[in-house]
Amino acid sequence: MRHLLFSLIVLQFSIGAASADPVTLSLPAGYDAAEQTIMPEGMLTDVTTVAGDAFEGRGPGSEGDRKARAYLAGRLSEIGYEPLFSADAYEQAVEIVGLTVEDADDLVFSASNGSVVRFAYGENYMVMAGVQQPEISVEDAEVVFVGYGVEAPEENWDDFKGADLEGKVLLMLNDDPDWDPDLFGGQRKLSYGRWDYKYASAARQGAAGAIIIHTTESAGYPWQVVRASNIGEQFELKAGDEARTLFKGWLDWESSKTLATLGGKDLEELIAAARSRDFRPVPLGVQTSMDLDVTVTRKATANVAGVLRGSDAHLADEMVVLSAHHDHFGIGEPDESGDVIYNGALDNGVAIAQALAVAEAFTALSERPRRSILVFFPAVEEQGILGSALFASSGVVQPGQMAANINLELGNVWGRTRDVIIYGKGKSELDDWLTEAARAQNRTTRGEQDVKAGWFYRSDQISFARIGVPAIWFKSGVDFIGREPGWGEKQYADWIRYTYHTPGDEVEESWNLDGLTEDARLAFRLAAAIANADVTPTWYPGDEFEAVRKAALDAVRD
Repeated sequence: MRHLLFSLIVLQFSIGAASADPVTLSLPAGYDAAEQTIMPEGMLTDVTTVAGDAFEGRGPGSEGDRKARAYLAGRLSEIGYEPLFSADAYEQAVEIVGLTVEDADDLVFSASNGSVVRFAYGENYMVMAGVQQPEISVEDAEVVFVGYGVEAPEENWDDFKGADLEGKVLLMLNDDPDWDPDLFGGQRKLSYGRWDYKYASAARQGAAGAIIIHTTESAGYPWQVVRASNIGEQFELKAGDEARTLFKGWLDWESSKTLATLGGKDLEELIAAARSRDFRPVPLGVQTSMDLDVTVTRKATANVAGVLRGSDAHLADEMVVLSAHHDHFGIGEPDESGDVIYNGALDNGVAIAQALAVAEAFTALSERPRRSILVFFPAVEEQGILGSALFASSGVVQPGQMAANINLELGNVWGRTRDVIIYGKGKSELDDWLTEAARAQNRTTRGEQDVKAGWFYRSDQISFARIGVPAIWFKSGVDFIGREPGWGEKQYADWIRYTYHTPGDEVEESWNLDGLTEDARLAFRLAAAIANADVTPTWYPGDEFEAVRKAALDAVRD
């Protein structure tokens, strides 16, 4: 890996409050002609390739994964991007550990009066290994309801209250406190409401296991997605000295109610009690045991990245990062037709194609932008956002050198829209810049409707945000041109319900890539403006990532 060194850096990042005045975007010479090179035909070729059966669903560490990485590196080289990680390396190795729970039995809970309930693996509960070892055993562990499982000093919130939870199994809500607009961002889910936070929070308490209560509303997806996403081999980065539970689990809503009833509790009443700062953990009077056989494998995948050097002698050491994860779920359980390849065409093949189209548009400019363009394809996004997290912490590019991250995820294959959704709208000045860029397309921007789903924390932009880099994820909205009201919402809802994380996520002849093209051009306009600007966007004052951004900028100034 190569750490970028620079002899003289002139940093021109804005740290002040957002201006009420419209943003003026400064675009590099030749922009209009370069934008026209972004066409649906080229993107269709790329997505058809990476989401084809020959790439076997791009499962991390698989032969299909290797093929996909080689294809992306080849495309970056062909377009004219230099390898990022060394003189000839487009790849950054990502060592992963695969954990497969073998033939999980029913999950059995027993009460002190001898009553027992059991839940079927896959149908009612999911379990994943929490430690990287072949045998996992939990014996007669007490089950404790811990509400949201949140410790947030800045919100004066602590669900644990110092309770001794060592060796216990914690039952947790899949959300964060959301009923007060002045508490945890109101209805908008923050990182405290995400499953990865829940498991880490339980581990910090010394718990043996953590079980998250699933509802479609709180998760943002149905039970079938929980099942499809967590069955079979699960990947992690190699364990360090961080705290871990022995197992991690999900339990569906009806089973969660049954479990509470077994202990003489009412789940609705428990949840009502959890909606208070005074809440304390509630033992359910229920125990469970678990023995898991786990196949542990070690595999290698890689992030893929290339850079187009900027034209400014000082600002070229700063980078605008355009990202789109390259992995999907590989080969897995068959669907009703017998198809076992999880092709990942919409998730995330179309975004890969957009990133390549934008990358190529930058090389079509008559004059390169002042800052450099980093095109980054992270690995292992689907199972914990691992590749981008490793990159962000690696120091290959210092956080203070990254002007912004524009992450491309999912996409629109149904036509043009009048609106653009910004996921996590209200966090940074990138909102204002994107709104101005969208105005050139006669489009408006808005936030996502399903703020409880916490989408901002669910893809690679969060890895950049956590190190302070202003980051944004956007795509077409639901106001489709030429369609009746509600049509767009139905397309997305049906896709989430029937196709998301299934073998059915394939390239379709019915696709209309006009909207995908418009979104790619929008990403190009935003990236080009940031790359060419005197002052670049930053987090709004008071945002959770503002302080770490200031520290990152101070670090490169020093």
